[in-house]
Amino acid sequence: MSDIRLVMIGAVVIFAGFVVASIGNADYAQYAVQQQTFDDCYDYSSGVAMHVKCSDKSYDHMLYLLLSFALLGIGGFVMYKGIRGKWDHDVKDNEMLGSKDT
Repeated sequence: MSDIRLVMIGAVVIFAGFVVASIGNADYAQYAVQQQTFDDCYDYSSGVAMHVKCSDKSYDHMLYLLLSFALLGIGGFVMYKGIRGKWDHDVKDNEMLGSKDT
């Protein structure tokens, strides 16, 4: 039997990794297109076109990508440990909660 808590925590961390990846990709996709097409990047979020460094935006995008990969890896590791582990079987009798009438 596996420890379902670790499996659930792993699933939540993996989901968070996908959310971070989707948010990061949505914010920085326009800068990637601008860099490939025009070699200049402009930020239109304030309503006025502001010139920004394309290298800074691509660096920020790589940080989001690294964070999402880290979350996916950590979540996968935690889920693996939950499926493979013997966490529930190694509980000592004096550490168990619940009724002692058995």
